[in-house]
Amino acid sequence: MRRTARLLTGAALAVTTVTGPLAASAYAAGTTGLEVYPSSVVPGGAVTVNSAACGDAGTAAGDASAVGAGHFTLAPSAREGELIGQFTVPPSAQPGTYEIVARCARGGREVRGDLVVTLTAVQPRGSVKTGVGGALGPDPVQTAAGVAALAVAAAGGTWLLHRRARGDGI
Repeated sequence: MRRTARLLTGAALAVTTVTGPLAASAYAAGTTGLEVYPSSVVPGGAVTVNSAACGDAGTAAGDASAVGAGHFTLAPSAREGELIGQFTVPPSAQPGTYEIVARCARGGREVRGDLVVTLTAVQPRGSVKTGVGGALGPDPVQTAAGVAALAVAAAGGTWLLHRRARGDGI
């Protein structure tokens, strides 16, 4: 048993040693761009951008003139080493994909992100297919049939229990 535990511990350590640097570099690679939230917006909507690519540069100059919003400033956020900024998409913006750019105050590094402008806000519709049924589905006939089946089962169960209690047997 002890040998198995040592073998498993050694295997886990080997996997951690091999994948640890890869996981760290993959995480670092994901933070080098400009994150745009929401990534899809309607004209007149507010957009927040953030990036950890500038490190502790203090600030960054943002440029959303491609969409017609002009320049904005990214300042330090609550998360250490991350900058955040906001701008509003003008009501006259046309649908399309626009590149948003930020230039770090120190070093002049540029980071980019995409913003999609749509004419209508995409609202979720329908139900989520989780595999668990709801009490009231979209079809009232199926709902009524289910309620009727439950009522028949309850009545039949009650009748059988009543017969058994009287001693009539099943």
